[in-house]
Amino acid sequence: MTPILTSNLMLDALNLKDASFIMELVNTQGWKQFIGDRNVHDLPAAVAYVQKIMDNPAVTYYVVKLQQDHTPLGIVTLIKRDYLPQHDIGFAFLPVYTGKGYAYEAVCALLNDPEIRKAHPRLLASSLKDNVRSIRLLEKLGMVFEKEYVHDHENLLLFGMTLQ
Repeated sequence: MTPILTSNLMLDALNLKDASFIMELVNTQGWKQFIGDRNVHDLPAAVAYVQKIMDNPAVTYYVVKLQQDHTPLGIVTLIKRDYLPQHDIGFAFLPVYTGKGYAYEAVCALLNDPEIRKAHPRLLASSLKDNVRSIRLLEKLGMVFEKEYVHDHENLLLFGMTLQ
């Protein structure tokens, strides 16, 4: 997969070299609160977690990095969930990089990539009701609230967007 570039960022396919970054990200308070505890507390567990993601054809993780020095900031994901009709786009960033416009820039780049648009003419996004920052970003991206639904005993909001 060819990296997607913006003026500041590079979105690159997740690989095993990203394991320590993923371990840090999945253990942030925001990840645990809004996504869930993945029990990834050491490097071998992180490597196994990354390998599991890479082996799943329904899941694509892009690591968002600064172009200038390749520092990883966060991820943007495309996941085909069995309970949703289209791929679900998601994002998570290290706390030090939130509120700086990086998530918006990264997700816009992904949404505007010709290969992504061709492969995914419509995308969905799910959010917990109290994840206000995520919901604001989804709305800023042009995603439209479609419905509330329950999955695994959690009330979620579903947003959608047509790319073509």
